Amino acid sequence: MKITILTLFPEMFDGVFSTSILGKSLADKIWELEILNIRDFSCSKHHEVDDKTYGGGRGRIIKPDVLDSALQSVLKKNGNRNVDSSWQNFYVSKEDGAFNPELIHSTLFSGFIILGKIQSVELQYNDLHLLCGIQNSRVSNIVVGDHCAIRDVHYLDNYILKDRVILFNVQEMCCTKHSKFGNGILKEGEPEEHRVWLGIANENDGRAVLPFEDMIPADAYLWSHYRDDQELLDRFKEMTELGNTKKLDTIGLVGNDSVIKNSNIIKDTKVGECAYIKGAFKIKNTTILSSAEEVSQIGEGVELVNGILGYGSRVFYQAIAVRFVIGRNCQVKYGARILNSVLGDNSTISCCEVLNNLIFPFHEQHHNSSFLIATTIMGQSNIAAGATIGSNHNSRSPDGEIFAKRGFWPGLCSDFKHNSRFASFVLVSKGSYQYELDIPYPFALVSPQNSETQAIQITPAWMFMYDMFAITRNGGKFKKRDKRKTKIQNIEFDPLAPDTMQEILFALDRIIGLTAIYLKQNNPEYMKNAKSDSEVFQLAKDYLHKNPTANFVLEDHLCQKRYGAVIAKPAQAYKMYRKIVKYYATKTLMEYCTSLNIDSLNLDVVNKIRKLPLYTEWENVGGQIMPSEKIQLLFESIKSGSINDWKAVHQYYNLCECEYGQYKVRYALYLLEQLYSCPIEDFTSEIYKNILEDVTVVANEIYNEAFKSREKDYYDYYRNMTYRSSSEMENVIGKLSDNEFLIQLKEETKEFVEKIHTFIGGGVS
Repeated sequence: MKITILTLFPEMFDGVFSTSILGKSLADKIWELEILNIRDFSCSKHHEVDDKTYGGGRGRIIKPDVLDSALQSVLKKNGNRNVDSSWQNFYVSKEDGAFNPELIHSTLFSGFIILGKIQSVELQYNDLHLLCGIQNSRVSNIVVGDHCAIRDVHYLDNYILKDRVILFNVQEMCCTKHSKFGNGILKEGEPEEHRVWLGIANENDGRAVLPFEDMIPADAYLWSHYRDDQELLDRFKEMTELGNTKKLDTIGLVGNDSVIKNSNIIKDTKVGECAYIKGAFKIKNTTILSSAEEVSQIGEGVELVNGILGYGSRVFYQAIAVRFVIGRNCQVKYGARILNSVLGDNSTISCCEVLNNLIFPFHEQHHNSSFLIATTIMGQSNIAAGATIGSNHNSRSPDGEIFAKRGFWPGLCSDFKHNSRFASFVLVSKGSYQYELDIPYPFALVSPQNSETQAIQITPAWMFMYDMFAITRNGGKFKKRDKRKTKIQNIEFDPLAPDTMQEILFALDRIIGLTAIYLKQNNPEYMKNAKSDSEVFQLAKDYLHKNPTANFVLEDHLCQKRYGAVIAKPAQAYKMYRKIVKYYATKTLMEYCTSLNIDSLNLDVVNKIRKLPLYTEWENVGGQIMPSEKIQLLFESIKSGSINDWKAVHQYYNLCECEYGQYKVRYALYLLEQLYSCPIEDFTSEIYKNILEDVTVVANEIYNEAFKSREKDYYDYYRNMTYRSSSEMENVIGKLSDNEFLIQLKEETKEFVEKIHTFIGGGVS
């Protein structure tokens, strides 16, 4: 370590540094001392170094040109060079003792250089320890905050570094004057073809959107899926450009406490606070959002081009993303490729290709060789290994699409063709699906084509009948996985919500309609008295009510192109769907009354609920469930100018969320009345008895199925045969009796069943 002292009195230091421990360490060359006389740098005849203070008054000050020459001498002696030989481009902190020139070595400077405090302060990040300063680098046009370390940076140009930033072993880091940091805007004089668009949900850019720093999947969904309103689309574009400068004066930024090391090219990139970038291959025209609470990280071999990386996200191990918006707390790793896609919060992408997609929050795709192209996936989804979602045919234009509502779960090595559509929480068995699909039955199991008939098989409500544990688990699983510190939008985690209830109502009507066709063909005597469509519908409905265990199948020709589908166990599915609707509606009503400190449903409460607005059509907007009518009101507000930026749009989402509880309870009342085709005031004691029985059954089934699912891990021969003993098994997977999820679920179920009897057992009075 070398210390250089600039002083007017060099002789006074001889005694100080020649004695005691300081003198011994100096003699042993543990450190070096250099004392420079400031007078040696004066150009005046009498070597004057001071002058009168500006504006008069008592005292003298050191002439700035003399001090500057002294500092220059130290900088030059340490192997530093400046394209401006006069060093007039070089500005340092004026605070006493804030600038130590000895900490700058072997560096070439050009353009304007503005440096904050450079003192003997050690910066540390994990095992990297660096002393503040600039060494072995080439820098130009930089503004550096306090206590930064720039070491072995081959080229650094046009950047602002905030405080305590570390740049270590970086090949090239620069910012051009026309950088947009991944936003879909233009600078002055730029042609339209230079604008960055994201071709989401469609390979032919028919649903393309402009990325922006605050974009969330909800924004991308509204922009990409309402393409028939040109005025609205124009306003979206205007809102995206609002507040962004068009001048060619862009300068890059690295936020406080960020670390960039061992990286190749970082160009036209804005880096937030506390970000960690190591071994990146190329980051270009990108914004990396990061904060102390939600630290973003980029690792080895990564390429990021033209996009926005959300807070707390991590990209590692040769992953590539081009034209993208990646949400908060996502992971992209192990060679994953993302192109022209928007990825929702708390999602994981690894070992696969994701091209031209709009993906809502909580998407999992971390298995080898899975492929996702030209899709809208509404989150809470999991794509299995080898699954191919969307494949084009040579005879078609590459403009096909797949649309899957939340909870989409295709099996291993499944493949699907454009165009296909799936209801919520559809489980698809392993297989090659040769024709386009349209699956309107939520919580269904879809199985491959029968070799003889080529029809696929669909079991509606399968998850309710055979895998209630998965539904129960999903409700809490995603909530626990939500790592967002700042929640721009509320996400509906519960599989039972207005969007899925809406789908169930549609599925019920579809099963009734198909049953009517079946009865006309196979039991014409039963249907002979039906004269009108409504009478036909009612007779089919009555048949399903009276024969809940009937063993027959239906044909639904719309579910698969060319060969259609066989609907298995329609009577059982019909019964289960109705049970679930009753359970959801009653539970929602009870939760509302509990919030009002009311123990049982009564007419006063019913009348209060009726005064709330009723919405019967719902839409999943980026993970938030909203009434369709509210979306239209949002559009009108945007077109009128009362909502004129994306921040206001996000505030609108939050306003809808604040009223969501009221929307749900009004819809819950509507659901019950739809099921029984009469107002709740007219419900008979028999109806209330039926509701009570079904809701109680569902509540108990939820717990019992969850328990059975876990229990088999302990008593199934094939599950426990790998363990030497039961005690070893318990040490590996834990005791069944200690399962926190089951303990909590049991208590909640018991409490719910007790409350429901009080709540609805006596009917509405």
